[in-house]
Amino acid sequence: MTAPLNHKIIVSPIGYLGLSSLHPIHLEINRIFGFQTIEQPLIEDLNFAFDPTRKQHYSTKILEKLVDLIPSEAIKVIAITDVDLFIPILTYVFGEAQLSGKACIISTYRLKESYHSIDSKQIYRHRMVKEAIHELGHTFNLRHCKDHKCIMHYCRDIDDVDRKTEQLCRYCDILLKDELKKIQERM
Repeated sequence: MTAPLNHKIIVSPIGYLGLSSLHPIHLEINRIFGFQTIEQPLIEDLNFAFDPTRKQHYSTKILEKLVDLIPSEAIKVIAITDVDLFIPILTYVFGEAQLSGKACIISTYRLKESYHSIDSKQIYRHRMVKEAIHELGHTFNLRHCKDHKCIMHYCRDIDDVDRKTEQLCRYCDILLKDELKKIQERM
């Protein structure tokens, strides 16, 4: 017997991601947050969020639309796209999330930059996982962390992404456990 959808997190690909699978993201979501995932595209076209002046997509507009499309019984959704994202105050973002909300998005566009070794596919997958867990962490009320190794550390560039681990620091782990306990009590 499978858990009802409200016990799952939706992983929602948008467009062609150039990967055979988002399986590593599904595994890490389950490991860190304890929820099963399902893959379900919710948005097909991002033209509504394209800014022709910047030649990028406005991530906040995508989040707003995503929230309207989330099945009511889903606990969270993470959209994954390959387009370049921005918010007005920054040149680009790796992703954006609703703090304590239901939705977040990441972009793989800049995660392909500056590979430092021969094993670029593995580096790319690690970057995707880190950013997915980071943005999803915000939906579970986790804020940016000062610990450079913590997955919740704010990343200004790709080197910051590579520097942090795929783990929560002790402090963020405690905060997440508290949030998960509150969610379980409401279910």
